[in-house]
Amino acid sequence: MTAPALLSPTDLRRVFGAFPTGVTAVAAVVDGIPVGLAASSFTSVSLDPPLASVCIARTSTTWPVLRRASRLGVSVLAADQERLGRQLSQRGGDRFAGATWRASRDGEILLDGACAWLDCSIHEEYPAGDHDIVLLRIHDLDADHSAAPLVFHRSGFDRLRSSETGTQT
Repeated sequence: MTAPALLSPTDLRRVFGAFPTGVTAVAAVVDGIPVGLAASSFTSVSLDPPLASVCIARTSTTWPVLRRASRLGVSVLAADQERLGRQLSQRGGDRFAGATWRASRDGEILLDGACAWLDCSIHEEYPAGDHDIVLLRIHDLDADHSAAPLVFHRSGFDRLRSSETGTQT
């Protein structure tokens, strides 16, 4: 038996980048301050009970603060929210500059103009290599199907295009 090949982070990013994902903002008010981050590793998990997951890098300095919130808002960013996606991905600075949002009494932040919104709480967390898998319990949700989603593909932001006409949707 041969030893398994070592897979470089560069190769993993290149191949994982071939799989397009949506871009979400995970956000809440913590100690009176809006806190949020961008995550492209969001996925549905279960209909009964209603669960979703998001993967957060262990190097995140935002997650230790954000995870203290009793509720988390997950907003699926729309195609015209690329600037906001970049802001939420940056280290430091005002991640919510120019954004309009609403917060509930429970503290989750939902971004105006997003394609979909989910009101969640942390159900479980699981260590997974250099990330943590955060299982989220969904308490409420809604969607605007007229808004096209922002897509993360090949290490950059993009938009969906219609396969029939080649136009953007």
